[in-house]
Amino acid sequence: MPAPEVALIHTHENAKTLGHVNLMVDTLIANATIEDLRAITRNLLATGTPNLAAAFTAAARSRLRQTSAKRIATTNGLFTTSLNGIYAIPTAELDKALARARSLYGAGMGFASLNILSSIVKATVGLRWEDDGAMAHVLAVIDADISQAIQSCKEELEGGRVNDLTAAHETIGNLWSGIRESDRDVEIWGGEFPFDRASTSIECWKI
Repeated sequence: MPAPEVALIHTHENAKTLGHVNLMVDTLIANATIEDLRAITRNLLATGTPNLAAAFTAAARSRLRQTSAKRIATTNGLFTTSLNGIYAIPTAELDKALARARSLYGAGMGFASLNILSSIVKATVGLRWEDDGAMAHVLAVIDADISQAIQSCKEELEGGRVNDLTAAHETIGNLWSGIRESDRDVEIWGGEFPFDRASTSIECWKI
C-alpha cells in the first residue's frame, strides 16, 4: 500500500501549497543529516535531466528571495583582532556572510551576492593582516568568490533575469569602489593587495 501524502507548505506569511510530498520522503528530508541531503541532491541532479536542474535552481532562487527579504546586511563582527591587537582575523559571522553569498551566486543570483561581497570588501579597509595568516588566506578565497559571483552575474544577464540594469550597474560600481579603496589602503600600510582577480574580472567586464 503506498504511503500517504502530505502537502508541502512554505512558512512565509502567505503560506502557499506547492504540491505534495510522499510522507516517507518528507520524513527523510526532515531527519537526514545535511551531508546526506547534499549527497542525495548532487546525485539526483547529476543523473536527472537538464530540466530538473533548471527547476531546482528556480526553486532555490524563489526560496532565497523570500529569506533575503528578512535578512539585514551588516558588516558588524565580520573581523576581529588577534591577541596582540594589531592584526585582523576572520570570525564566524564572516563564514555566515560568505555562505549566504555563495548560496546566492550558486543559484544564479550573482548581483545579490555581489552586494554582500562588496560589504565584506569595504569592511577590510582600515585593517591589517599577516601575509601568511588566516586573514590572508580567507581574503584570497573571497577574491575567488567575487570572480565566481561575476560569472554568475553574466549568466543572470544572459538568461534575461535582470530587470533593472541601472541597479545592476550600481552594484558593480559599488564593488569597484570598495576594491579601489582597499587597494589604496593596503598600499599605505605596505600589505599585499588581496583582490587582484576580482579587479581584473571587473575591468574586463562590460555590460
